Amino acid sequence: MKTGLDRLLADPALRAPLAGKRIALLAHPASVTENLTHSLDALVATGFDVTAAFGPQHGLRGDKQDNMMESPDFTDPVHGIPVFSLYGEVRRPTDAMMETFDVMLVDLQDLGCRIYTFITTLLYVLEAAAAHKKTVWVLDRPNPVGRPVEGLTLRPGWESFVGAGPMPMRHGMTLGELGLWFVDHFKLDVDYRVIEMEGYSSDAAPGYGWPAERLWINPSPNAPNLNMARVYAGTVMLEGTTLSEGRGTTRPLEIFGAPDIDAKRIIAEMRGFAPQWLQGCGLREISFEPTFHKHVGKLCSGVHIHAEGAFYDHAAFKPWRLQALAFKAIRRLYPDYPLWRDFPYEYEFGKLAIDVINGGPALREWVDDSAATPAGLEAPTMLDEAAWDAERQPYLRY
Repeated sequence: MKTGLDRLLADPALRAPLAGKRIALLAHPASVTENLTHSLDALVATGFDVTAAFGPQHGLRGDKQDNMMESPDFTDPVHGIPVFSLYGEVRRPTDAMMETFDVMLVDLQDLGCRIYTFITTLLYVLEAAAAHKKTVWVLDRPNPVGRPVEGLTLRPGWESFVGAGPMPMRHGMTLGELGLWFVDHFKLDVDYRVIEMEGYSSDAAPGYGWPAERLWINPSPNAPNLNMARVYAGTVMLEGTTLSEGRGTTRPLEIFGAPDIDAKRIIAEMRGFAPQWLQGCGLREISFEPTFHKHVGKLCSGVHIHAEGAFYDHAAFKPWRLQALAFKAIRRLYPDYPLWRDFPYEYEFGKLAIDVINGGPALREWVDDSAATPAGLEAPTMLDEAAWDAERQPYLRY
C-alpha cells in the first residue's frame, strides 16, 4: 500500500502540475513516508519549492500533549520557512498566510471521527483557498477505523471546530474523500484534488482500515495505537464529562473511570440494559491513577475497552453506542452523579460540552431520561446512519 505522499514523491507525472509553484504543507508528526521521513523533509529533498508549512491542533511537531492547548507560529530551524499554527491565535488561515503559497498539500492522518479536528481544519483551508483562488491537494491516507458509520448526525446550529458539518460521529471516509464531500456540500469553488492511495483496501482483515504493514505513529499525542482509534468515536465523549478518559495515563481514550464509581457494577448494568451494544469488543475492570488532567493523583475505578485481538468484530463493534451505554449505566446506578462537565469546550460558550461533542443535545437527554430505552436512541440513530451512508457513496474512492 502506498499513501498519497509516497505516490507523489515516486511519480514525476503526478508532480508535474506543481512545477514552478510555491508549495505549502499542512502536516503533523504522522505525516511520514514509508521509510519514516517527515513529509516536509521529503518534499524539500525531492525538489519542491516549499515556502510555508502549517500545523493543525497539537502542532506540526505534535508539541502540545494536553487537549485545547494552542501552538505558536515559528520558523522551521532546518528549512528556514514560516510554520503557521492553525490552532493558535487563529483557526482559519489568514490573508497573509494564504499569500505565502500557490498550492497547499494536506498530509494528515485522520482517525475517522467527526470530532477529530483535522477534518474541520481541512474545511477551513478549502474555504480560504476558494476565497483566494488557491489550489489544495490532499495526499490521502487510510481511515484506520474503516467504513462503518455510527452516531447521530450533527444538527443545524451546532457547527463548531469539532463539528464541521452534518455527519455522524463515525463518518467512514478518508480525509481526501471528505474533502470531495466538503466541496460539494458547501458549494466551494476551489481547485481541489485527491492524490489517492494505491493498493488500499478500506475494510480488509486484519486491520479493517489500517494496513497491517503500516507502522502506527501518533497523529496526536493521545492517539497511541489502533485500539484507541477504534474506540475513540465513543471515548471522545468523555471529554464532556467529569469522568477521566485516561489522560495522564499510558492508555488515554481507551479507558474511563473515576474515584467515586464502581466499575464492576457499571459493566454489569451495561450488560443488563443493552447487551447488544457491547458486541465486538472486551471490557476489563481496571484501576488507574492519572498523573495529570481530571482526577490527577487519585485512584480511579475504571473500564478498559479492548477492540482488538480475538475480541474484535469489525462489523459488530459500536463504540459510540457503547460509551452512551456506559453513561446510561452510571445515571441508572447513581441518579444524581454530576456526570456532565460544564466548561467552554473548544471555545463554545453557553453550551454543554457533551452537546457540542455530539452536535446536539439528543444523547445527553436520552442518558438523563429515566424512562428512556435502548430503542429510543437506536431508532433515530439508525435513520441518521442510513442517510449518511447513502450520501457519502458518490465520494468513496476505495
